[in-house]
Amino acid sequence: MIDLRALRENPEPFRVSQRARGADAGLVDQVLAADEARRQALGTFEGLRAEQKAVSRSVGKAAPQERQEVLARAKALAEQVKEAEAASSRAAADLEELALQLPNLIAGAPSGGEEDFVVLRHEGGQPRDFAAEGFQPVDHLTLGEGLDMIDTRRGAKVSGSRFYFLKGWGMRLELALMTAALDRALAHGFTPMTTPTLVTPQIMGGTGFLGAHSDEIYYLPADDLYLTGTSEVALAGYHTDEILDLASGPRRYMGWSTCYRREAGAAGKDTRGIIRVHQFNKAEMFSYCRPEEAEQEHQRLLAMEEEMLALVGLPYRVIDTAAGDLGSSAARKFDCEAWLPTQERWMEVTSTSNCTTFQARRLAVRERRESGTAPVATLNGTLATTRWLVAILENHQQADGSVRVPEGLRPYLGGCEVIEPARVRA
Repeated sequence: MIDLRALRENPEPFRVSQRARGADAGLVDQVLAADEARRQALGTFEGLRAEQKAVSRSVGKAAPQERQEVLARAKALAEQVKEAEAASSRAAADLEELALQLPNLIAGAPSGGEEDFVVLRHEGGQPRDFAAEGFQPVDHLTLGEGLDMIDTRRGAKVSGSRFYFLKGWGMRLELALMTAALDRALAHGFTPMTTPTLVTPQIMGGTGFLGAHSDEIYYLPADDLYLTGTSEVALAGYHTDEILDLASGPRRYMGWSTCYRREAGAAGKDTRGIIRVHQFNKAEMFSYCRPEEAEQEHQRLLAMEEEMLALVGLPYRVIDTAAGDLGSSAARKFDCEAWLPTQERWMEVTSTSNCTTFQARRLAVRERRESGTAPVATLNGTLATTRWLVAILENHQQADGSVRVPEGLRPYLGGCEVIEPARVRA
């Protein structure tokens, strides 16, 4: 949730933020009007309640001939107080409903939509020139089937479209990638965690995922629980209703979990292979820090993502995501996109977001400071995910259908340097 006091004192940056996102700037004025209505209703309620208390205290002091009149006044005030309290509660609920619709205030993100990102830099060297090497690259699914690593046909048979089996070297390569991410997180002082993948509506809503894209989330109505699409959700909820001590620095966690996404808006997009699927594994970084440290922490998470991309030898670019392509919680987001040779395009493999105090306000996560308690900032970032296998297979393939194992992953695979084609069982 946005800072209502900041909105009240200076609403123009919030209008600018909404316009940059391509969202309704009028929502800012609706929230302001609802805030004023709530404050007036609360003032009326508190004034009547104070009067009621004063009249009630005067009953015993009233002269006998005045007592009935005072009692009648006390009774009338009691009814007015009850009505005013209900009106105040309704006004507060109306304000909350509107305020929850207002996304985070952007912080430096470019204006525009999905295609208006800014490329910050290219890293990892030039993409391979396969023509110069004398062969045409094949896509990750062809490679994965040839190496008996990926089975989407049986995945669809068991669970439907966009499901798959990772087997043999596929399963081992994913585990190696996730374990390498775990080691990087430990080296940087993160606490590793296996997180719940089912959360309550309060936690899912608190992180900002039940807005415009709630149709992407699996919901279990019989249990009133949501399946998470990232361990960010559980990690954001971990310190709900708590006061943290951040005097010695941020609280940093790495969540390892299976993730679930309906991909409801992805009809016809990346239907082949395992680029856009309903279930995958991910190592997710999450940080609680002081708001004034959030930008520096954001760069720290980005640097860790880039360490992992260097470890697996992928050419990639870093983009500053445009405001209209941010989730409602993010004030700014950097993506790393790896080169996909067979599609000749960049594919998102990591994302790191600075959510400032937006999630913490919703989830009541605070820190104790000299001036009292205040909301913390939260940040998240991808350290590894199943999708990386797509880029690893395609970028490290060889003419004979084998795949070179990136040097950084070889220690996790018994020193294996090359995954050779296998004779696939029928």
